[in-house]
Amino acid sequence: MKKKLFCLLILAATVSSCKDFLALAPEYQISDQTFYKNQNDFETALTGVYSTFRGLFSSSTVLYMTELTTDNTEIQWSSPSVNEMQMDQNGVISTNSFVQGVWNTCLYTISRSNAIINRIDDVSFDQATKDRIKGEAKFLRAYSYFYLVRLFGNVPLINQEFSSPAQVAAADLSLKPSAQIYEEVLRDLTEAEALLPANLNTDKTRASRSTVKALLGKVYLTQKNYDQAAAKLKEVIDAKQYSLVPNYQTLFTNGNNNLAESVFEIQFVAGRGMGNNYSALFTPAITSMAIFNNNLQGSGRIVPTLEMINTYEPGDARKAASVNDSVRLINGTKSYARHGLKFVDFKAIDLSDGTVTFTQFRYADVLLMYAEVLNEQGKTADALPFINQVRKRAGLPDLAGLSQAALRLAIEKERRVEFLFEGQRWFDLVRTGRVQTVMNAHYASQNLSFKVDDFELIFPIPQNEIDLNPAMVKQNPGY
Repeated sequence: MKKKLFCLLILAATVSSCKDFLALAPEYQISDQTFYKNQNDFETALTGVYSTFRGLFSSSTVLYMTELTTDNTEIQWSSPSVNEMQMDQNGVISTNSFVQGVWNTCLYTISRSNAIINRIDDVSFDQATKDRIKGEAKFLRAYSYFYLVRLFGNVPLINQEFSSPAQVAAADLSLKPSAQIYEEVLRDLTEAEALLPANLNTDKTRASRSTVKALLGKVYLTQKNYDQAAAKLKEVIDAKQYSLVPNYQTLFTNGNNNLAESVFEIQFVAGRGMGNNYSALFTPAITSMAIFNNNLQGSGRIVPTLEMINTYEPGDARKAASVNDSVRLINGTKSYARHGLKFVDFKAIDLSDGTVTFTQFRYADVLLMYAEVLNEQGKTADALPFINQVRKRAGLPDLAGLSQAALRLAIEKERRVEFLFEGQRWFDLVRTGRVQTVMNAHYASQNLSFKVDDFELIFPIPQNEIDLNPAMVKQNPGY
């Protein structure tokens, strides 16, 4: 495992195989001596870290784990892979490629962040710029750990930088308790908050102070630390740097870069593998449909369930912007086929090369999290205006007079319809302790024998890590 982690997680300059890298060790050592010497080097390295983190969304691995595992979506493709079926049926095993993909991407992002954080203080250039770069690297490292700890529980804690196999061999790369990982996440975010500028970053693909505050609010909420969550989320709201866009649909169609509602986003461009595959994943695998240029065919791999479509209230403007239950065919007729509309690039000439920006964190999330926090603090009446802001944009009437328990369920439903296809549903159900109640009822309603057991609230550690060093890495119980 140590050799693998050296190749996969520690190296910031290459994604070569371990064998290839070891053969190129002298070149790496030369690069190590000549890079990270000035501001431009660190700016370039930071761009690389953002690019690595982007892999969670460009390859859609995280959406398989957070959408396909829920009652939001299902597979309609006639020949799904074993890995896809495991996600859809909540029968994930440790060799699942999506599990491995998210694990690898997060740890590689952490590795590249470490290289910046550990070196930047030794190089002289403008202090304000240095603080910003360091703050952004800490934000990305914290975000990666936050994904890992929520999905896997105990994970490696790798904050040092390695320059030789001997250093890797001497390091402690064992799994650390989730509580320790959360401490690291909060430490990084708190330090990033102090380092980053207070002014809004107009490039929403980069973190600024309010981005960090919003993520801190989500971390505290996940830990059920409602007082600190409330404080951070209120700071974001009171800063008035973000606002809901009037038209919900504009958040998910071409030209949605850097909108007022975006807190943090992943942008894509066509060509050179820089696009996304949402247009294929979310649309039907029908050869005769005519919804794309050149009558391209989707893959039907992550499409809304009938239950999801029926969850929208009458008059909810989000429904027409998010889902459809039929497609136009080449012969001019329509065919029943549930599919998603959000993030689908209907101008694409290659459905695996879409250009619609993935708005990974939105102000609507801040408002609904704040409503949840206030409700959990027993301030149910105070929480209502914040959920109602989101409902008003959707064209729905205000909620009023709800009990704390009723508002909990209302917020859960609101988040479901607001954030479909945005990778929130699994985390929401786990955070509120509702995964088994909701998912087991969903399977029963479909006359399916699947269910979510207690141990399946987290995913298995990738089997490769277990095989390489079983004395160091223990599999999560139940797998």
